[in-house]
Amino acid sequence: MTQTFDAAMAAFAPVLPLAVGLSGGADSTALLLACARRWPGQVRAIHVHHGLQAAADGFEQHCVDLCARLAVPLAVQYIDARPQPGQSPEDAARQGRYAALEAALQAPAMAGAAAVALAQHADDQVETLLLALSRGAGVAGLASMPARWDRAGLPWHRPLLRVPGQAVRDWLQAQGQAWVEDPTNADPHYTRNRIRAQILPVLEAAFPAFRDTFARSADNAAQASALLDEVAQADLAVVGVPPQLAALQALPRARQANVLRHWLRSAHRTTPSAAQLAELLGQVAACTTRGHRIHLKVGAGFVVRSGTGLDWYNPQVLVPGD
Repeated sequence: MTQTFDAAMAAFAPVLPLAVGLSGGADSTALLLACARRWPGQVRAIHVHHGLQAAADGFEQHCVDLCARLAVPLAVQYIDARPQPGQSPEDAARQGRYAALEAALQAPAMAGAAAVALAQHADDQVETLLLALSRGAGVAGLASMPARWDRAGLPWHRPLLRVPGQAVRDWLQAQGQAWVEDPTNADPHYTRNRIRAQILPVLEAAFPAFRDTFARSADNAAQASALLDEVAQADLAVVGVPPQLAALQALPRARQANVLRHWLRSAHRTTPSAAQLAELLGQVAACTTRGHRIHLKVGAGFVVRSGTGLDWYNPQVLVPGD
């Protein structure tokens, strides 16, 4: 069920000290303010300067001023978030942001930080689910954003994930606290902005409880994804790392797909497209002779046949000494 801002913060019980991701926008400003009031002296902040627009310096100054007023140590991490060829600007910014947050945890200002909190809210979760649906994602994508997960050896939290975005802003306004608006949030070039401006108001009018029902769907997808991961881990123990062709062929096609996705993600941090995975499954099925060759583009690299099994490599990653 959706929550009020105060109820969500009352239920939030992280280990301390806590590092809060602070963009300077309304959501992260509200989260930092609430945490600093509740746990004085036990909160730190991390600001990621993306360097993509002139307004970025203003975001940083807002964060510096806010943290100084709250007596919260602040670490600022500078990144180049320009997308690589074939990469969306949103994905480049997201990947750069998480890498920068991890790196910032090593800064002196973050000394002792035992957990991390981010400020995504219920509307962000709906937008993430709709984006996943628009891309034809499987259950892992439809699971959207978890409320808690582990990364870089620490627990990470999204305590506002059941709080509507307007409720966060209403709370912040009631505190008399200013924030900065990212000018790109109004740019219809970005799919997420079009969802926020054009689709969410229609959902609000047609299905007032959509935040709750969408959240349940995401939770169900997360449970299904966890079960598929358990099956994949068990199958991977049988087919081997890297997977052996004969053992793979003994599995039903759906479990072949599941274990291959898991192997590529866990061992090589790459994800095949649906078309790439379908082609790979066809090649695995056809690989019945010793001379059958496999060399397929999958994710960021290539899956190849190596003896009796499969392997994966990225030609852009040089082997030391090459």
